[in-house]
Order: sequence, then structure tokens, then C-alpha cells
Amino acid sequence: MTAGRFITFEGGEGTGKSTQARRLAAALEARGISCVLTREPGGSAGAEEIRKLLVQGEMNRWEPIAETLLLFAARADHIARTIKPALAEGNWVICDRFTDSTYAYQGVGRNVDRETIRRIESISIDNFRPELTLILDAPVDVGLFRTSARATPLYDETLKVPDSTDARAAFARRKEARFERFGKPFHIRLRQAFLDIADRAPERCKVIDANADENTVAGAILDAVSARFELS
Repeated sequence: MTAGRFITFEGGEGTGKSTQARRLAAALEARGISCVLTREPGGSAGAEEIRKLLVQGEMNRWEPIAETLLLFAARADHIARTIKPALAEGNWVICDRFTDSTYAYQGVGRNVDRETIRRIESISIDNFRPELTLILDAPVDVGLFRTSARATPLYDETLKVPDSTDARAAFARRKEARFERFGKPFHIRLRQAFLDIADRAPERCKVIDANADENTVAGAILDAVSARFELS
């Protein structure tokens, strides 16, 4: 059996990573490629429990180094229980965020020393990396506008009204908006951090203009994946 491929999506808030990850998985499945779609923090039962600690609550509920350690604890479980088994079975794994987000959010955004993150990465996940990283880039104002628009309250968790999948998803996003609440200067640093990551690893990273319409972005992503893995 041929081993699978590991692709990650990265970028700031509101750049469309989750939507485009789903679209890429669907496009690959249409070509007969079996895909596992996952996310971080999360992606395994234990990692999803840690996710709740990280993306909900007050902005400063964690010291930056504690936050970093929690992320790598979740990531180690995610890799062991979801990513590596899926790859071993020949699936392509498409992940919404991975280690690059830690270097951007906790490193540049929250001032955790890059070498400290590198050492934690080496110890906890043995520097496990994706084969291709798609960095979705859009102006900060555009991304923040998108996140504010999608956070409209549509669902009352107590009353369970209205009872629709879209309403529940919107409510979940509102609960998981901890990092979105950091100020605009934080998000400006994030955008530059992701672009710097792409500059440091051009053989792995491809920057995608996420300011275009959804279909155009999806086409650019599929082109990048097809070129990287020589798909016909």
C-alpha cells in the first residue's frame, strides 16, 4: 500500500482555511484519493478536550509557555492517534492548522522564544512535519471582518433554538473565539509571521491569495497540490 500525503492549511483568522480544507478534500476524493480531514488544536479525542481549554475563555487565561505546552500535548496525541495511522493506511491527511500556527501565534504573537518552541517540538513530536503547507493570506482587516460576520448569534445553547446545523456551528464558533479577541496589532504580527515562515521554507510552503473569491482560491489550491504531487 502506498503511504498517504500530509497537507496542512495555515493563516490568520478569517482567511478561509476550514472551508478550503473541506473543498480540497472533496476535490481529491473526486479523483479517487481517500482523505482524512482533521484540525488543530484537536483531531483526536484527547486533543479535542485540550482544544476546549485553548480556544474558549478569556484571552489571558494561560501564560504563553503553558499555552504552548498544551498545544504540543494535543498535537502529540493527534499525530499518534489520527495522523500517522491514517497515513499508514494510504490516506491523504488534510489538517486545518499545525505546528506553524504555534510558531506564529505563540511565538511571534505571544512572544515565546522561537528556540524554546523548536526544543518542545523536537521533544514532543520529533519534528514531524507536513509535506505541503498552504498558507492562506489576506489583509488583516478582511480576515477580522469575516470572523465578526460569521460570529452573529444564531443559536441559544440553553433553549436549543433554532435547532439547525448552521446555527449550532455558528454558536460553537462564538464560543471558540478566544484568539480572535486579541487586538489588531496581534493579528498584523500573525500575518507577517506566516509570510516569514513561507520565506524560510519555500520547498514546503505555498502562499495562496485568500482575498479572492472562494472558487478562485479553491482553484489555486488544487493547482498547487496537483503541481506538488504531480497529479494529472
